[in-house]
Amino acid sequence: MQKPLVERALAPYAWSVLAFMVLVILWGAIVRTTGSGAGCGVHWPLCNGDFVPHHPRLATIIEFIHRSMSGILTTLVAVLVAWVFWKRPNGDHARSAAIWVVVLLITEALLGAALVLGGWVDQNASNARVAMQCIHFTNTMLLVAALTLTAWWITTNAGAWDSRTWAAKGPAGNYNSDLAATTILLTLVVGATGAVAALADTLFPSPSLRAGLAQDFAAYAPLLVRMRWVHPAASVLALVCVALLCWRARSRAAAVVATLLALQFVLGIGDVLLLAPQWMQILHLLGADIFWIALVVLASQAIWPETESRQ
Repeated sequence: MQKPLVERALAPYAWSVLAFMVLVILWGAIVRTTGSGAGCGVHWPLCNGDFVPHHPRLATIIEFIHRSMSGILTTLVAVLVAWVFWKRPNGDHARSAAIWVVVLLITEALLGAALVLGGWVDQNASNARVAMQCIHFTNTMLLVAALTLTAWWITTNAGAWDSRTWAAKGPAGNYNSDLAATTILLTLVVGATGAVAALADTLFPSPSLRAGLAQDFAAYAPLLVRMRWVHPAASVLALVCVALLCWRARSRAAAVVATLLALQFVLGIGDVLLLAPQWMQILHLLGADIFWIALVVLASQAIWPETESRQ
């Protein structure tokens, strides 16, 4: 028997909210690369003390659009969570993921406010901004992960939590679960260090590849610049784990993740060779977001195999 339209529309809506979240992230990168983070001054949530800025300059428009998109996302998420709790039963996986979406969306807003009110925007290159950049982007990745799991578990009709599946996984299942968790953690490190590297490229652009490499290891260089090498180093470690996870899974999701991983390395190398132009940074970030979404789905299949039983 076909489900009512209101139930069938839930999964497409959840994926649409996730897609809009990616757009918000990409516009946030535009805010950073254009130096528009201080476009609304040290005011939050108002913009230069007004609900709608009057006679705004370009930086104000760019930052205001980002804040407006974030507000729209909050509304979309509120509808999604209410819909999930309306149509999914108690104990459902999607309900649990939706709760984390709310928690992480709140922390995302608070971290964004802290960046603005703390002055850690625009040309600020302090160590405090480095730390906040890592924390903020890690939270963003976790929010994307929670939205992905919500949409995926709605799509697969994952059902309720069942602790008996953990006992039945066996040594091989436990190994895959641990490998998936390790891969996720390493990818979070790659994302956080990538955000720092992108910020360094924006604030301290290099005239050439050789000059950029010299800056990375110069004793006088800011911490922001000296941390750039951590991103490719972490990427190599994550590559090993992702490749091993894909090899053990040998599923359609694994093939997608492997393809996206190869694309990300091509984009990353291109970003370095082209000296990180704005368009390349945005494209690299888009690829990273899509890769992260696919990896979360693959990892969820290893960590929570019971969620795949009702597809």
